[in-house]
Amino acid sequence: MSKKQLIMETALELFAKQGFEATSVQQITDHCGISKGAFYLSFKSKDELILALIDHFMMQITADIDYIVRNAKNEDLLFQFYYSIYQSFYKHSDFAKVLMKEQSHTFNEELILKMQHYDKLISEAILSMIERLYGNAVKETKYDLMYGIKGFMNTYSQLFVFYNVPLDLKRLAESLVEKTNLLARHTTVPFVTEDLVEMIKFNQPGDLTTAKEQILPLIESKMEEMKDSIEKESLMLLKGELLEPMFPPAVVKGLIENIRRHPHCKWVSYLLIRYFELHKKS
Repeated sequence: MSKKQLIMETALELFAKQGFEATSVQQITDHCGISKGAFYLSFKSKDELILALIDHFMMQITADIDYIVRNAKNEDLLFQFYYSIYQSFYKHSDFAKVLMKEQSHTFNEELILKMQHYDKLISEAILSMIERLYGNAVKETKYDLMYGIKGFMNTYSQLFVFYNVPLDLKRLAESLVEKTNLLARHTTVPFVTEDLVEMIKFNQPGDLTTAKEQILPLIESKMEEMKDSIEKESLMLLKGELLEPMFPPAVVKGLIENIRRHPHCKWVSYLLIRYFELHKKS
């Protein structure tokens, strides 16, 4: 484990126990067994640390959702979508508590921009799922359905954050599949129109791009952290593919699948998928 990962995991544990404001950098370094100087080599401040934690969590969940939407069979897609989301919330419930608390009392502009960015990516994946599952039958109501699904995600996630009770994730996913299908089949009064969606997009700040120049440093950083492995070799080949394309699409897809399974490479794989799709279209 790298020093940066150690700091993040230790800080998350302390934030969950005693809150963000009550946790000092000194406490984090004491629990890590490192100096303050070592902390500030990794993070400029405690604010930067919590933004890094948000990035880490949201990258994981965004990449997982995108992968399921792209690869699950239609008959299993909704179930896999909901099950994966709540499995992530269950696994990272401590962080979810920190995130919800931080959002409730902060006006940090960078935090707001980050959350808007990830919300947009997740919305795109959900909309793609809706169009694939229901097609023209929800042409007029697909955006309302998208907001309905996001509402389910947010509301039921509170069960993991506020209540320490055992939950049957399979049953929860099955219940939400039924509710979503009912909405898709019986909603007849649309509210969120195409024009409203365009207005929302117009009022949002610019996106982070998936430019080659953005992805390459990320690949290099991951390669430095990893021991020799099939994932590291795949990253090396994908870096070469970015610089000088030579592999057929099936090979590129296989290389991305190799790294996607690595716990610290989900976001890189997500960016590479988007990059190669855009490159193919252009």
